[in-house]
Amino acid sequence: MSDLKSTVQLNNGILMPRFGLGVWKSSNTDAKNAVTTAIKHGYTLIDTAKQYGNETGVGQGIKEGLAETGMNRKDLFVTTKLFNGNQGYESTLRAFDGQLKRLGLHYIDLYLIHWPVDDKFIDTYKAMEKLYHEGKIRALGISNFDNERLAELLEHTDVVPAVNQMEFNPTNQEKDILAQANLEGIQLEAWSPLGGGDSLSDPTVLSLAEKYGKTAAQIILRWEYQRDLVIIPKSIHEQRIVENSQIFDFEITSDDVAKLNALDKSKRGLWYDDFKWHNPDGPWGDSVDKWDDSPANYAD
Repeated sequence: MSDLKSTVQLNNGILMPRFGLGVWKSSNTDAKNAVTTAIKHGYTLIDTAKQYGNETGVGQGIKEGLAETGMNRKDLFVTTKLFNGNQGYESTLRAFDGQLKRLGLHYIDLYLIHWPVDDKFIDTYKAMEKLYHEGKIRALGISNFDNERLAELLEHTDVVPAVNQMEFNPTNQEKDILAQANLEGIQLEAWSPLGGGDSLSDPTVLSLAEKYGKTAAQIILRWEYQRDLVIIPKSIHEQRIVENSQIFDFEITSDDVAKLNALDKSKRGLWYDDFKWHNPDGPWGDSVDKWDDSPANYAD
């Protein structure tokens, strides 16, 4: 029976949980509380990034969650991402050390390039390969890579990424990228899996929620689970954290899956048209999010 302990085997042989917690747009305090709560309720996959400005809070939440449950570090799967402004070979190595320190960890389970900054992501990934071979990272991955940039990465590096984390939800299903990921043996992971108001209020989603006696969010998350994705919905509220994970006691029929598949509009929330690929200081990801409770010094 599938549950929060369900995993997928990545292309390097390690197991990654299929369902986890995202913490984008969460302060350090909110991230700490959400992570602690999630671990208490059985989550083992935690996803953050330097850009989110909350790695310190996530690290504290991990520490408290493990203490409250009696679990060990090895029971969790922790993902973080390299900040765009840190891309480059030597700067990646320095940045990684800073991220480990903020998270209070000795290794990262999955380390992602947050965005493929042109002219830098190859050197960045080579630095990540070094960290991988040193055992500081259990799996390498990428985020927001289109097929063109994935092909360029594969041509110039040795370790095939284990994961590509992409925006994926009913209105943006990234069909070409999903197909290429499957072809290369790369696991697709969904950020913004609920797709915001457009997806949660869609008449088809609401009709299926009524049919199955589930929430709109649970319908979407179960559909993505059946599409073989890794899913990391974000919430800072305990009720929602628990509710989001309650998708393992029902199955959507193939006909209803097809109805959800048909909602695709390739509608991206923020994406390539808004990102200056050649410039790590482009309009997205140009700074680390600042919070009132952020550490005074967030430099690596």
